[in-house]
Parts: sequence; C-alpha cells; structure tokens
Amino acid sequence: MTGIDKKGVSLGSRTIKRIGYGAMQLAGPGVFGPPKDRKAALAVLREAVALGVDHIDTSDFYGPHVTNQIIREALHPYPDNLTIVTKIGARRGADGSWLPAFSAAELGQAIQDNLRNLGLDVLDVVNLRIMSGVHGPTDGSIEEPLTALAELQRRGLVRHVGVSNVTPAQVAEARKIADIVCVQNMYNFVHRNDDSLIDDLGLHRIAYVPFFPLGGFSRIQSSRLSAVAGRLGVTPMQVALAWLLHRAPNILPIPGTLSVAHLRENLAAAEIELSDEAFVALDDIAARA
Repeated sequence: MTGIDKKGVSLGSRTIKRIGYGAMQLAGPGVFGPPKDRKAALAVLREAVALGVDHIDTSDFYGPHVTNQIIREALHPYPDNLTIVTKIGARRGADGSWLPAFSAAELGQAIQDNLRNLGLDVLDVVNLRIMSGVHGPTDGSIEEPLTALAELQRRGLVRHVGVSNVTPAQVAEARKIADIVCVQNMYNFVHRNDDSLIDDLGLHRIAYVPFFPLGGFSRIQSSRLSAVAGRLGVTPMQVALAWLLHRAPNILPIPGTLSVAHLRENLAAAEIELSDEAFVALDDIAARA
C-alpha cells in the first residue's frame, strides 16, 4: 500500500487522472440557488483545468442549473481531454427539497437540460442517481429508469452510463441492462459500506467515484488522522484523500471546493506516500467506528 498508480483510471472511453473536481459546492447554500461569489466559482474551475484536472462531476439539479451554467461560462469550449460527468434522477422543489424524477419523460428532460446548460451535443457520462433514499441506498429494482437512460444512450445523447447511490444488488441489475462504467456512492475511510463492492468493481475495470470523500457537510475528524498528517507534514484532509487513492486503483475521488488554495491541496494528495503502518492505522479507525 506504499504507492499510487499515477497512470490514471479508465472512465468510459477515456483514461483520467485519479483526482477530479466535484462541482456541487459551486451552487449556493444547501446546493440551492447561486453562489455567494460567482467570480470565485469561475476562478476555481479555471484553476482546476489549468492544474490538469480532467474529470469534473456535476448535475443540472445542483442549483438547479447553476453549476452547469457556471461550468459552461468558465470552461466552454472545453479542452479535448476534459470528461464531464453528470447525473439525473432528481429535481429540486421550490423549497430546495430533493425529489425523485425517474419517469422516462423526466429523465429525457434532464438530459436536455444538462446538454443545454453545459453547451454540449452529447454527454460523456451520465449517472442515474437513485433517490429512494436521499442519504443512502435503499433496496428495490432500478430496471425501469435505467432502461429509459439506456434508451437515451442508444439515441446518441449519452456516451456512457453509470449509477449512483445504489446497493450491490442494484449494480448487478444495472450491469444486465447497460454497460456500466462507474458507480458513485458515499465512501471515505470512516464510512466503508462499499468495501466489497469496490473490490468487485475493480475486477471488472469499473470505476468507483466516492462522493463525500472528506465526510461531506461534516468533515472527518480523527486524532489518529491528525497524527498521521502531522508526521507527514500535510493536512488531515490530504491524508484522507491519499488513503482513498491507496485503497483501490479504481477509486476516483472528486473533492469539491470554492478555494483555489484548497483545490491545490486536494490535488497534491496524489503525491503523498502512505506507509503500510499509516494505512493500517487509518484502516483501523473504520473498524472501531
């Protein structure tokens, strides 16, 4: 566990770098409405691409529409090597609530919204975000909405399909319907329900994209994490990202930020070498959680 594969990971038809950028924080508080500082949002996106980021994760229900419009303003026309991954399956209520939007008509409209606001003719990767449980996967068939998304792919509007907020059984079901290129679930070195799933996906060369890699709205805090970071002379959040990169070669973290300085720290985590001792020490935190 002492090295990171820096060659990149396959995502659809492309090979991308291990750390990408998650655009959720570009929207306002609660991922709703415009950001407080639009210039800062534009600046962090441009700096991310300038520093070599080639994977941006977004959705048109962030805002709604806000993050995609900011991405387009900041980066369009897009670099040839940039992979933009979006997700559908939800809509926002007038009060900012998160509501399922799984009908064929709703999914089709979501694709059109993403295309329009991003300024694209086809979407690189689209994740079907299952909204049965907002804060975690719940059991149940996803055949109907995924079949609708697969039809949109056949129509040439989507290049590759992924799934998000799903159980292992739902992943298995999805793979019978479409060629799944990625799974996006909550995962970090404390919340590790998907350990077995990650390993299985790796065997099939399917990317695993952990959202909330640093704990989400409540950052991970651990004295052991801080101690490892202190010994390495880096920040605890950099160590948390380095742990993910060492955990499995198919993991693609997408930490988000509105700070250029924090962005640089996140990307620098790819250069951190964790010793076996440090990796085990952090691994043990989850066992005790």
